[in-house]
Amino acid sequence: MRTFLLAPLMLAASVASAAETVKIYNWSSYVAPDTLKNFQQASGIVPTYDVYDSNETLDGKLMTGNSGYDVVFPSNHFMARQIQGKALKRLDKSQLPNWHNLNPVLLKALEVNDPGNQYGFPYLWGSTGIGYNIDKVKAVLGDNAPVDSWDLIFKPEYMSKLKSCGVAVLDNGPELLPIALHYLGLPHHSQDPKDYEKAKDLLMKVRPYISYFHSSKYTGDLANGDICVVVGFSGDVLQAKNRADEANNGVKVGYSIPKEGAPMWFDMVAMPVDAPDEKAGYAYMNYLLQPEVMANISNHVQYANGNLKADGLVDPAMKGNTMIYPSAEVMGKLYALEAMPAKIDRIRTRIWTSIKAGN
Repeated sequence: MRTFLLAPLMLAASVASAAETVKIYNWSSYVAPDTLKNFQQASGIVPTYDVYDSNETLDGKLMTGNSGYDVVFPSNHFMARQIQGKALKRLDKSQLPNWHNLNPVLLKALEVNDPGNQYGFPYLWGSTGIGYNIDKVKAVLGDNAPVDSWDLIFKPEYMSKLKSCGVAVLDNGPELLPIALHYLGLPHHSQDPKDYEKAKDLLMKVRPYISYFHSSKYTGDLANGDICVVVGFSGDVLQAKNRADEANNGVKVGYSIPKEGAPMWFDMVAMPVDAPDEKAGYAYMNYLLQPEVMANISNHVQYANGNLKADGLVDPAMKGNTMIYPSAEVMGKLYALEAMPAKIDRIRTRIWTSIKAGN
């Protein structure tokens, strides 16, 4: 749902024409620094790695039926629509002998959007909440700043003051509009157009105080102290915290899952229907199902994974971090995002575009 920011990457380009190649399309900052290199060494397959920062970008490529990629990473609520649109290939699990390492409880839950887990498997999961610069927010709002509540984002009395130190918001209508609906006491998966107008009204009241909308830039800006608040993905905020700690730059980063509740999302591993090299795609997928590979990725990108056997290999400090592995009480406040009918998708896109434009 993601920043070792990897620009579009060709590994060992000089031999790519001679070697088998797997074409991967993933979120930015979503593998460990050595994942691709180690895969190439283990398989002899050269990975081509491109990145995106929104589900809409990936969806646009997949729904044309001409993506050109072998392996992609859609969020589960988008994957449901891609399955319906016949944009994904049904997986041949005989090509994935490491499938048994997956968490069966998670697989069962994900059958809501993919009955029988026929089209994908869980990669990483996390929450969408509030990242903040502890000292700057305290300086602006005082000791009682409501960092544990969506009030911080949706009340102009707070946002008007936070504007001075910078506020960023995910450029992600399918995440932000359900958050606004839930905050208003409306169904986060509402199919009533009037509800989305109410969500728009809420967001427009604080729109003048938002510095920018982006789905990856905020990680570096939060780490550097260039912004003080962001509505962002849990792992991205924790990557910002780690960067600031490593740089010893004096920036202290916090993350909260607001008490009113927040989205919980899963990013999946899937194969486009037009995959140019199925064999190479399955090789990379099966590699990602190795427990040590997924544990290494989780340790670097600060997201929990869907591999049960990897649990014991994840850094104990990370396993003990409730921002990554929330308590049962907090888990009870998280809600899964759901696929919406095309009519509602169009309404959400129109409203989100209008909010960003400020009109």
